[in-house]
Parts: sequence; C-alpha cells; structure tokens
Amino acid sequence: MNRLILAAALVLVAVSALAQDKPGAASTVVFTLEKGGDITFEFFPADAPKHVENFLKLVKSGFYDGQRFHRVEPGFVVQIGDPQSKTLPMNDPKMGTGGPGYTIKAEFNSRKFDRGVLGMARSSDPNSAGSQIYIMLGAAPHLNGQYTAFGRVVSGLELVDTIKVGDRVKTARVK
Repeated sequence: MNRLILAAALVLVAVSALAQDKPGAASTVVFTLEKGGDITFEFFPADAPKHVENFLKLVKSGFYDGQRFHRVEPGFVVQIGDPQSKTLPMNDPKMGTGGPGYTIKAEFNSRKFDRGVLGMARSSDPNSAGSQIYIMLGAAPHLNGQYTAFGRVVSGLELVDTIKVGDRVKTARVK
C-alpha cells in the first residue's frame, strides 16, 4: 500500500514538473495602459511555443513597459513592440523598424487571424519576427498560415478598439 501511495505521489510530481516546463503554461499577460484599463492575453503554446516563450521573456524583462502603439489600422490591427517608440516621435521614419536585437523562426499554424488574435509582425522574411506584435481588430484570412498566431485577447478587447497611435503601455506583466 505504501509503495502505491509513493508511486502515485511521484507521478503527480512528474506531471506537475512537466506542466511547468511548457512555455506559457497557465500564463496570461496583462497590458495596463497609461490612459487606463487592462488588456489580458492568453497564449497558444502548443501552436507556437517559441513565440510564446519569447513574448513571455520580453514581458518579464520589462521590454514593453513604456512603449507606445505605433500602428493602428482601423478594422485590421493595432501594433506595438518597437522599443524606439519609448523615445522617438511617432512620425519618425524609423518608427516601426526596431526590435529586440534578434529574430525567431516562424511557427505558422492553423489558428485563424480573427478579431482579438495576437500575431507576431515580421518583414518579408518569414523568420524575421522579434518583438513587434499586433492585435487583430477584425478577421484577416489573408494572414492565415502566413504569419504566426500565438495568443488572443481574453479581456479588454473593447479597450483595444479605442487605441490610437501613440497610446502608451504603462506596464506589461505575466500573471
């Protein structure tokens, strides 16, 4: 009987450890906007594990704190993730060209780019993503399978609808 209890306990410990090793397991991220309100994201670690891991690492480092949304396309996307947005004027020609100093490989998946989905921006090179993310304001089927979808908004989508170019993220935190 004691061996059975010990074996069951070891299985529980192993399962718990494996769950913690999954990128983004049980994690959410909250963006608190300077103008007030929170946007909460959940992730798709089974579909885009490296993108989720990368985003969580950047959030934990404070990378997005103080950044401004540098692109707003009504009915399409709002975009953030250029560290230059902390200091450059929004109309500077370099706006939207910055990143974390490295890139990650694409993880195209079957997730649809529908309203509220979180995607990773990139250049024409599919493996050029780094830190710039976008939140879908509407469906964009032409992005399906061409960009990496790695999460979605679970609360605050009505706030996303009000974002203007230059709106600032006060803090970004993993919960």
